[in-house]
Amino acid sequence: MAGKKRYAVAASGSWTDEEDGRRLPAGEVHAWEQGMNQTVCGLSLHRSRLTRLSHVAWTDTFPESGGAADRVRRVCPRCASVAGRRGPDARPRWQRVNPRP
Repeated sequence: MAGKKRYAVAASGSWTDEEDGRRLPAGEVHAWEQGMNQTVCGLSLHRSRLTRLSHVAWTDTFPESGGAADRVRRVCPRCASVAGRRGPDARPRWQRVNPRP
């Protein structure tokens, strides 16, 4: 069985944090698997002019994480549904309770 996938971030823009000198996402963010040339929702990185930020984890782009979400304006809802939106206000994942035989 495959392990849990780790998603990085592809963003429409980036900015550099003055304190630690890291590039962080800005604008619209998408989940991206390293080694792929497209986002999880199917956008081409090159054609959409998205910047790859492989050092930023997908979970750090949510405002409640307190991570790299300072200048994130929009999180792609399609990517969030695939890659997950884990946080304090996240609903538990869907699970069948009483399956049919």
